[in-house]
Amino acid sequence: MSTTAAETASRPPAAAPGRRVGPVALGLRQGRLEVRQFLRSRESVVFTMLFPVVMILIFASIFRGEIGGGVRFTQYFVTGMIATGLMTVGFQSLAIQIPIERDRGVLKRLRGTPMPKWVYFVGKIIMVAVIGVAETVLLLAVAVLLFDLTLPQSADAWLTLLWVSVLGITACTLCGIAFSSLPRTGRGASATVTPVALVLQFISGVFFVFTDLPGWMQQVAAIFPLKWMCQGLRSVFLPGSFGAQEPAGSFELGRVALVLGLWCVAGLVLCLTTFRWTSRRDG
Repeated sequence: MSTTAAETASRPPAAAPGRRVGPVALGLRQGRLEVRQFLRSRESVVFTMLFPVVMILIFASIFRGEIGGGVRFTQYFVTGMIATGLMTVGFQSLAIQIPIERDRGVLKRLRGTPMPKWVYFVGKIIMVAVIGVAETVLLLAVAVLLFDLTLPQSADAWLTLLWVSVLGITACTLCGIAFSSLPRTGRGASATVTPVALVLQFISGVFFVFTDLPGWMQQVAAIFPLKWMCQGLRSVFLPGSFGAQEPAGSFELGRVALVLGLWCVAGLVLCLTTFRWTSRRDG
C-alpha cells in the first residue's frame, strides 16, 4: 500500500453533509475502499489471484497421469489450489497487510476517528469475500477450459461447495487477523507468515496426494483448517467413490463442518484477545 493509500485508509468513509450514514452503508463503503486498495497493489493481485493459476498450469503440465479411481492428478490438484486460494486471501494476505498498516500508523489513526472500530474489520471481510469469490471463479474457469474439470452436477454438490468455502474462508480470515499480531514489524510480516502458509500447503494434500504423506504429517495437518477445506472440496469435484481412498474411508463431511466451525470460534476468540491497534514499539 502506498503512503497515499495508507492516508486514505485512515479516514472514515465520507458522508453527505447533513446525512447520518447507517452501519450497513459504513461497512459497504469501507469494503469498497479495501477492494480498490487491493486491486491497486500489483503485488497483491499477482500473488493472491494469479499465482494459483500459474501453479495449476505448471503442475498440470508436469503430472498428467491418474492417481486411482479414474481421477487425474489435475482434478485432485485443482481442488487443493481452490482451498489454497481461499486461505491465501483470507489468512496470508491479512496477516501481512494488517502489520504493514499498523506500522504506518493507519490503525492508530483509525482508532482516533469517530468511525466505529468494527467498520475496519467489516471492510477487510468484504474485501476477502469479493476477492475470494473472484479467485475461485477464475480457478474454476481455467480448470474447466484447459483441464476438463467437471463442475458439480447436483444442487447438493453446489451447496457443499458453498458451505465448505464459507466456513473455510471465515476461519482463515479470523486466523489471519489474529496472526497479524505476531509479526513485530510490518517489514517482517511476509517472512513470518509465508513459511507458515507454505508448510500448511505441503502437509495438507495440496501439492501431493494426502494419503501418500507420512502418517505423522497427516496427523499434524488434521489440526489445521486447510486439510479439511481440501477434503471437503474433493467431495464436490471428485467421484463419490474416491471417498474410499481418504484416510477415514470417506469424505467425512460432518467432521469437515465441525473442525472448520471450531476454527471459526477459536479464530474469533483469538482476534478479540490478541489484536493490536499499535505496534509493539508504541507500547
